[in-house]
Parts: sequence; structure tokens; C-alpha cells
Amino acid sequence: MNDYYPPWGFYYKVEFIGLNQNKNDVRFQTVSGLSVEYDMEEFKEGGENRFVHKLPVRTKYADMVLKRGMLTDSEVIKWCLDAFRDRTFLPVNINVILMNEKSESLRTWKVAHAIPKKWSVSDLNASENAIVVETLELAYRYFTIQ
Repeated sequence: MNDYYPPWGFYYKVEFIGLNQNKNDVRFQTVSGLSVEYDMEEFKEGGENRFVHKLPVRTKYADMVLKRGMLTDSEVIKWCLDAFRDRTFLPVNINVILMNEKSESLRTWKVAHAIPKKWSVSDLNASENAIVVETLELAYRYFTIQ
């Protein structure tokens, strides 16, 4: 593989550090929400009417959204249900690992202090021939890139 070309975005795994995941718990159909931006504060300078100064205040991270075909035996879902059913919030760190064709890590996003925010299951419809998809939405503090 030539290092000058961007990597493909379909070969990755998601590790929940501290949960006893099975081999299917690392597989997700989509991962989104790995984004960061600054909150900006506007400052109006007296006598200057052409523009407003915009100053960075703090970083803001989007919620992480994970989608996959529903699993009937999943430590990740047990972790989510503990939060929603029992209000037992156990923050975990998550590694999203992008891999090459040799299963070697190309880039890792280390997500810190993630907790479940929302869990949903796709509609059940007898007139469609579709798999059941579960969606996990997680709040987290920040991520770093390795």
C-alpha cells in the first residue's frame, strides 16, 4: 500500500476498555462523532464597526454514535442497560482503531470517559426484510489521536 493515498474507511474496530467484549462487540457498521470544535466568544471593539473579534473559549466534542446489527449477547449493551435501567454509570475509555489490509493499526482515536446517552433499536416491520440495527449514542469528554 502506498503511504501517499488516504486509507479506506471501512476496516476498523471499536474497543471498550475494561469491558469483557466478545469478538463481535468490536464490530460496528458506522462510527460517527469524532469531531471537535471551539466555542467562540465575540468581542466588540469600541469604534470598530467593520468586524467583531472572535476568540476561542473552550473545545466542544460531538456525541459519538455507533451503529451495528443487533447482538443478543453483548457486554457493551449490558453496560448501556446498566446505565439506563439501574442508573449505574461506569465511564469507559474507547479506542477506535483504523486498520490497513494487514490488520495493522493506521490511526487510533482514544476516546476518554464515555458514558451511554441513548440506545435505540430500528423499527420492527413484518413487511420489510431488514436486519435489526441498534444505535448507541455516547457522551464523552475528549479524544486524542495516535
